[in-house]
Amino acid sequence: MRRFLLPLLTLALLALSAGAQQKHKPSAALNITVVRAANGKPVKNVEVVLHPLDKDGHQKAEGLELKTHDSGKTEISGIPYGKFRIQAIAQGYRTFGQDYVVDQPTMEITIKLEKPAEQFSIYK
Repeated sequence: MRRFLLPLLTLALLALSAGAQQKHKPSAALNITVVRAANGKPVKNVEVVLHPLDKDGHQKAEGLELKTHDSGKTEISGIPYGKFRIQAIAQGYRTFGQDYVVDQPTMEITIKLEKPAEQFSIYK
């Protein structure tokens, strides 16, 4: 009985140790501000989407959606370290998209939205 108890106890301790290490993976708080590129004024109600990226730079299936407040700001904590694609979508502005490496406990990200370019047509 003792022959089986010691290895079983060792396996249980290793499993607990591995679980504790996974719980303490580093995570970050992101503070995102969205402003107009032309004048730096905040843009409210912008949909900010965070997509985790795999090692090849492809978006994973899951993602997080946030909205900016009247101040043009949104925040989220508990984001695991790694690569993310951040998109900002707002009516009347070009869609913004850029990849970021989350590797600090706190990150400040400022997104500058631009008005869409005027389209030219020979039919005007």
